[in-house]
Amino acid sequence: MPAKIIDGKALSLSIREQMKSEAERFETTFGRKVGLAVIKVGANPASEVYVRNKIKACEDVGVRSFSYNLPEEIAESDVMDLIDELNANESVDGILVQLPLPKTINEKKVLARILPEKDADGFHTLNAGGLMLGLPCTKPCTPAGIIELIKSTGVAIAGKNVVVIGRSNIVGKPVAMLLLSENATVTICHSRTVDLKSHTLNADILVVAVGIKEFVTGDMVKDGAVVIDVGMNRADGKLYGDVNYPEAVEKASFITPVPGGVGPMTVTMLIKNTIESAFRCKEN
Repeated sequence: MPAKIIDGKALSLSIREQMKSEAERFETTFGRKVGLAVIKVGANPASEVYVRNKIKACEDVGVRSFSYNLPEEIAESDVMDLIDELNANESVDGILVQLPLPKTINEKKVLARILPEKDADGFHTLNAGGLMLGLPCTKPCTPAGIIELIKSTGVAIAGKNVVVIGRSNIVGKPVAMLLLSENATVTICHSRTVDLKSHTLNADILVVAVGIKEFVTGDMVKDGAVVIDVGMNRADGKLYGDVNYPEAVEKASFITPVPGGVGPMTVTMLIKNTIESAFRCKEN
């Protein structure tokens, strides 16, 4: 029996309805809208699409967006100055710098310049450290969205064998930490893993974030597994995931499509982080 589709769009809309109420409550209580600043440097086509989606999501839930489109040749110091201004701006509750940045700009320095409490993406080292230690922190958007997608299936995470393919700081490592906090048994696989298939066939839940088109084939998926495909690979004018969908859908119990799975949830978690940061700053 083919897998059930985990509809990221539908789940995202459901969560955004809840966030709309929270955004209204903030505005009523504090006399202004929650504010998210988005900084984009250069004219990367994919980044432009992502930024448009984020700004539209803000509008949908009643969050004010501050959009900064900076030229490719801008000096790193000018980007830092802008972040300093936004850190000091009381109307801005969250700051996001769209990645990737031009090679002339140090990504780590830029992300570190954002105040941890305004770090909407959850990439600041203090938030990353808080995630590792199980302390209150802003969680990275894609990993947080993945956890919501898995929970939406009704499949318990606790006690399950989970395999994460990919060890990036943006997805692989943080999603492994979040899964551990849900009491899963987690294995992280990567380019140096020997006999990858033996690991994936043991996975009750399989999270794939490698950035390679249809890297995971059907024979690598355990019968009845929950499959979360994080990949967004463009080829032949189409989008493909990291999982061979036609093959995996015949083996899995639940699976995310590409597009329409993880992507919408990433944007939704960004807005959720910003609203939560706004309330947290006012309460402290």
